[in-house]
Order: sequence, then C-alpha cells, then structure tokens
Amino acid sequence: MQGQGGAQEVIMSLLPIVFFIAIFYLLLIRPANVKRKKHQEMIDALQKGDKIITTGGLIAEIVKPEKTFFSVRLNDDTIVRLSREFIAYKLDENELTQDS
Repeated sequence: MQGQGGAQEVIMSLLPIVFFIAIFYLLLIRPANVKRKKHQEMIDALQKGDKIITTGGLIAEIVKPEKTFFSVRLNDDTIVRLSREFIAYKLDENELTQDS
C-alpha cells in the first residue's frame, strides 16, 4: 500500500507544474501562434494593387508579388522590392479615406 501512496504524492506534486504549463500555453503560446498564422495568411493573399503598411511605417502599393519579395510603389516615381517579412498589415480602402 505504501507504493500507491508514494505514486500519489508524486502525481500531486507534479499537478501544479502541469497546471502552470497549461495556463502558459493558453495565455501566451496559443494566441501568438493564432496571430502568426493569420498574419501569414494575410501576406499570402496579397495581390497587385493592395495597399500595405510596412513594419517601418511606410504606406505602399503592391506592384508585383514575387516568391520572397513584393515589388511595391512608394510614390509615382519610386518602386522598390520589399521582403515579405516586413509587411505589417494590409490597409482597407476605408482606412485610407479616414481623416485624423
């Protein structure tokens, strides 16, 4: 009978650690994975003509989607290549027309 009591004590001592790991997963890891997945889906869905904001804060229009880069237009004269990693988010048309 003492063998069962010792195993039960081990299980009870590990229970708080398992609880904290579960809370850590639910509050930090899972939401970050969901956000990363949505961001990747948004980047994969970008097309020519979409307006984006870069992580540096520049507003640009996609001219040509490529495998690892986007060719983007910053103004009428400037077209540059931008890595997919540096796209913060896509602008909606109503966000462009709002006055601050």
